[in-house]
Amino acid sequence: MATASLNNDSEEIITSKDSIVIVDNFQSIRGGRTLDVTGFTPDIIKAGHVIIMETATKNYKPMPLNGGATAYAALPADHVYAGILINSIPKKRPFAGILVRGTVNPAACPFPMATIQSAVKTALPLIDFRQD
Repeated sequence: MATASLNNDSEEIITSKDSIVIVDNFQSIRGGRTLDVTGFTPDIIKAGHVIIMETATKNYKPMPLNGGATAYAALPADHVYAGILINSIPKKRPFAGILVRGTVNPAACPFPMATIQSAVKTALPLIDFRQD
């Protein structure tokens, strides 16, 4: 007789910075979105990560990272900034809450935002980027 386990493998996601990054959440994309994580290498997508949307397909994705995964890469062609990830999530279950109005502490974000912050502020005017 065949058997199968209904237990999920245990995993630990450290969310201690989530409430420091997302200071106020006044509005998010209703129902959240499942992210397309094709080509994204880290196993955990941390709260505060910039989320983008491909304009042709309406697929939501985490902002790509540079080769060393230490900073954001350039915004891909035909993509727009869509919001900021509210909670840290595993890449294998990319069910994302996406902030579109609120306050974000850029100093606590998982990657430096200096190179893209001005463009993100323009695209997401209802998000206040304020360092504590």
